[in-house]
Amino acid sequence: MKQQRKQYPISQMAQWLGLSRSGFYNWLQSKSAPKQAHRQLLEVKIRAAHAHGRMTYGPRRLQKELAADEVQIGLSQLRYLRRRLGLRCIQAKKFKATTHSNHSLPVKENLLGQCFEPVKPNEMWVSDISYSTPSQRSLH
Repeated sequence: MKQQRKQYPISQMAQWLGLSRSGFYNWLQSKSAPKQAHRQLLEVKIRAAHAHGRMTYGPRRLQKELAADEVQIGLSQLRYLRRRLGLRCIQAKKFKATTHSNHSLPVKENLLGQCFEPVKPNEMWVSDISYSTPSQRSLH
């Protein structure tokens, strides 16, 4: 509204936006207006840094990323803003090898030959080995 007030009357813009004219003038004279604009700019930069870090950066790493862009922010404020914006980092799962094919142990031949359609009952028995981590076991 501030930028468009030379082209349109304040009362008309306030009516279009569903605001009061006096509210606009109070906002214009308040000292919190620059703080609010600064916070909005900061939120945009935090979102951009979060996306740039593939959503895997925690608050400390995000703080360093922002410092590289010349944005100084305290860790507590950064944590507050991340929580307010609903930004959480994605935990990358570590790779766990479940099979070791490079070994010198004897390997049995494949009797089924990838044909898993039995002709009569109890002709074929197959199984699967599933691995789970302790943290996955506690979730079930």
